[in-house]
Amino acid sequence: MKRLFGSVRARATLAATLVVAVALVAAGVVVLLTLRSNLTGQADSEADDAARSVAGQIARKVPYTELDLDEDHPVQVVDQDGRVLAVTEGLEAISGTGVSDVTPARSPGSERDDDDDDDDSESGDFGEISWHGQGWATVDGERDEYRFARIEVTDPRGETVLVYAGASLEAERDAVRTASTVMLIGLPALIAVVGSVTWVVTRRALRPVEGIRRGMAEITASEDLSRRVPEPDTHDEVARLARTTNETLSALEASVERQRRFVADASHELRSPIASLRTQLEVAAAHPEFLDLDGAVEDTVRLQHLAADLLLLARLDAGERPTDARVDLAVLAEEEAAGRTGVMVGAHAPVEVAGSRGQLRRVLANLLNNAGRHARSAITVTVRRDGQWALVQVADDGDGVPEADRERIFERFVRLDEARSRDEGGAGLGLAIARDVAQRHGGTLTVRDAPAGGALFELRLPIA
Repeated sequence: MKRLFGSVRARATLAATLVVAVALVAAGVVVLLTLRSNLTGQADSEADDAARSVAGQIARKVPYTELDLDEDHPVQVVDQDGRVLAVTEGLEAISGTGVSDVTPARSPGSERDDDDDDDDSESGDFGEISWHGQGWATVDGERDEYRFARIEVTDPRGETVLVYAGASLEAERDAVRTASTVMLIGLPALIAVVGSVTWVVTRRALRPVEGIRRGMAEITASEDLSRRVPEPDTHDEVARLARTTNETLSALEASVERQRRFVADASHELRSPIASLRTQLEVAAAHPEFLDLDGAVEDTVRLQHLAADLLLLARLDAGERPTDARVDLAVLAEEEAAGRTGVMVGAHAPVEVAGSRGQLRRVLANLLNNAGRHARSAITVTVRRDGQWALVQVADDGDGVPEADRERIFERFVRLDEARSRDEGGAGLGLAIARDVAQRHGGTLTVRDAPAGGALFELRLPIA
């Protein structure tokens, strides 16, 4: 049971069935109440007509014994003292009118005959229906429920009497009973149909999702990130899920491939200085007089810098967030340019950004180091504010960067042909680190041609 209702299809079917069931039951109750109210209103109208008919006869001086009383509508005429003056023939018992007596208490015929001899008497009158109620009556041995109407009438002698007339509720009971039976039979069948249709439709709708799940399971088992999940030929949420899943797989594949290349390149780059250092130490151990101390120190420093770059890239790949400290790029540029030959800094006002001072210093240092390797004689650093951005420009007077290589130089361990020397060109990590740090700070790093020739690197960061 737990496994069954752990299915999205089962939960959707159950929810849809419950909603439809509640709606149908509520609609059925409303229909029954409306039907009953309408039929009760019809019964009230019939009782009103019967009461008015009897009242009209009384007002026209028809004796109580000669009243035309419809056998289908039980009638009871009583005076203000509750004495029965006339009843429908065959009426054996009555309830709901307030007077249970069904036998006339006196013989009104003679009194009404005396009244008829009085030529000066006037016709009586009657008003509107003053009351409706529900009760029962037994006529000719058959008991039934009735809706009763009451009307007051003043007879020609000036006496006020009450006329009660009833209308049977048998039609109402039959109609409500029939409607209830139809609903008791039809509603469960309709709910079952809704549940079955929902189950089938949901299964068909979720079939692509199952295909995506199966595809992901196969990819996980095979560890083949080049595979993709099937994309349905629709424009719904499932198709977008499949496309997003494939995009995620593509990004994951690229990330894994980049990580593999990174590990391979890092191993290759580390192997050279370590091997060189080991060779020098082994030679020095056997022949101390051949010890190249400067070369050993140079290889150690290069190895130290490479290890620092690799550690920084690892922290950036792990999602390390920069701090929110305020950093003045103008001051930072002047500090980095100090002691470098041929570097001129143009910064006339503070330009503050939020971020890591150490990482931003590394960006400027890498840009200046790169410019120093390619410049012929001069490097120009400009720091200024450009709208809501802080702009740092590092320009050199070298040969520049070919347009086809302007994105490639920001990849890790990439060195252009003229910078392939590991001693002079570095490991190819400086510009990759600079762009990664810039992006982590919400900025960009691009390269284009300098106005006076050479390469112009532009670092844009949001103003603090």
